[in-house]
Amino acid sequence: MARSKAKVYCCGALMLLCLVAIIVCIAVLAGHKCPEGTFPRAAVAADSATCSKIGRHMLKQGGSAVDGAIAALLCTSIINPQSMGLGGGSIFTVMDSSGNVKIINSRETVPGKVKPDLLKSCPKTFQLISGSQWIGVPGEIRGYEQAHKLYGKLPWATLFQPTIRLAREGFPIPVIQGRYISYIDSNQTKPLRDLYTDKNGNLMKIGDIVKFEKLADTLEMIANQGPEAFYTGRIAEDLIHDIQEAGGSLTVQDLASYRVTVTDAWVVPFGEYQMYIPPPPAGGVILSFILNVMKGYNLNSTSLIGKQKALLYHRLIEAFKFSNGLKKYIRDPGFSSEKIAKKISEDSFAKHIQSLISSNQTHGPKYYNITPHLDSMGTTHVSVVAEDGSAVSVTSTINHIFGSKVMSPRTGVILNNELSDFCGREDSILPGQHPPSSMAPAVLKSKSKTLVIGATGGNMITTAIVSALMNRCWFGKSLKEAIAAPVLYVNPQNLVGYEPNFDENVIKAAGALGHKQRNVSRFYNVVNAVEKEDGCICAVSDARKLGEAAGY
Repeated sequence: MARSKAKVYCCGALMLLCLVAIIVCIAVLAGHKCPEGTFPRAAVAADSATCSKIGRHMLKQGGSAVDGAIAALLCTSIINPQSMGLGGGSIFTVMDSSGNVKIINSRETVPGKVKPDLLKSCPKTFQLISGSQWIGVPGEIRGYEQAHKLYGKLPWATLFQPTIRLAREGFPIPVIQGRYISYIDSNQTKPLRDLYTDKNGNLMKIGDIVKFEKLADTLEMIANQGPEAFYTGRIAEDLIHDIQEAGGSLTVQDLASYRVTVTDAWVVPFGEYQMYIPPPPAGGVILSFILNVMKGYNLNSTSLIGKQKALLYHRLIEAFKFSNGLKKYIRDPGFSSEKIAKKISEDSFAKHIQSLISSNQTHGPKYYNITPHLDSMGTTHVSVVAEDGSAVSVTSTINHIFGSKVMSPRTGVILNNELSDFCGREDSILPGQHPPSSMAPAVLKSKSKTLVIGATGGNMITTAIVSALMNRCWFGKSLKEAIAAPVLYVNPQNLVGYEPNFDENVIKAAGALGHKQRNVSRFYNVVNAVEKEDGCICAVSDARKLGEAAGY
């Protein structure tokens, strides 16, 4: 009898303990509920809601951060085809769940039969440069292949299916894509114009249904046959035929011999974070340089008050001017030494430059060692954080609006004009060389936080990321506020442009110190970022491109 009572008491005690444990677990989970607008598990920030949701769908299926990023990029190739696509190239910064970071560089390269005097054709002032002579060897699909081999979880073909369906069935032209259709005038290549011509012979407009049927066929072949179909198969033959017919110099050998480079990320301390950036020819070095200069001023939220704010932005403009003088050192490491670039990323160099920045004046171009170079624009960016904590920051481009404006009618692929990035930066170019880039996909990691960030907009990429990081990490703004804050931009001639709604007092103060102002008709800076803190994820796609993030 006594034993039986003991058993009852023991069972009762165990049940009570289980009940307490359940209550504690519920309390912990309830106490850790993520704030409204954030996500507990994973998120994707792409240029559009459509592409962010496609990336999220891959993550929900058990895909990796890379799977989500590739699917979102493929989607962007038809939602924003003026920015990127299969005819371009990309740079991935990938952090695995253990915190190891690799860079996958699939930027375009100089073709083997490039015109020796091509750079003599460079314009003296910025303009959209079109034409087949500027086409570099596309690396986009090879980049996806390498990233998927290293980090992919879902089948390769799965990543393509949502975009193939969209491309084949058609969809209403989104606002941003529609904004740039007018850039395709009658003097440009006929295939691209035909893509956007309705049955009455008029250029399509926002809301009209557009179909990318040839591109859908190409995507389907790559999905089913693998990347080789693009680089050595039927697609390669058709693509080269169309490029050469348009006057370009690419050959089937150029495509077959294209190789991706995989390297370690460069690591730069940034406050509580370690910031992982791509090495040259990417723009990560310039990003780190500007941040290193500015962190020497011990900035915080009070730096945005009164005269301190004017001084802050004067110093930032000066840092941008010095960065313009340093861009000529950011070159393909396969064709030049990385020693100077390494030095540029160091704190000691930033301190030296800081000593050259006066608080009460600016200087002429020679002071900053400026070599005239052309402005640039375009690109797209995707940031992803997956459930296992892995992350991807990837920037992709065909360079200017619709790249070279050459579209291969047999494949539906719009080709880049990436060789124009050498203008003003090199005297001559060699086969296989990667052009310099402002792209700076970054992953910032601390003990408890992850911040995945990158931007689009050519030379405005650096401006955009610096502004967002300063506002988020030093000035205490939310990620959304940090990205939305108006920016200033210093062009290659050291003229300063201010985004609408920029502080008028700062503009006047900068003018009084001698900074010359330039009216900028449109800012192309677009930041897409994902931040994980205390188990909750905030994802922001820049409203400037009408983007919208997605998570769960």
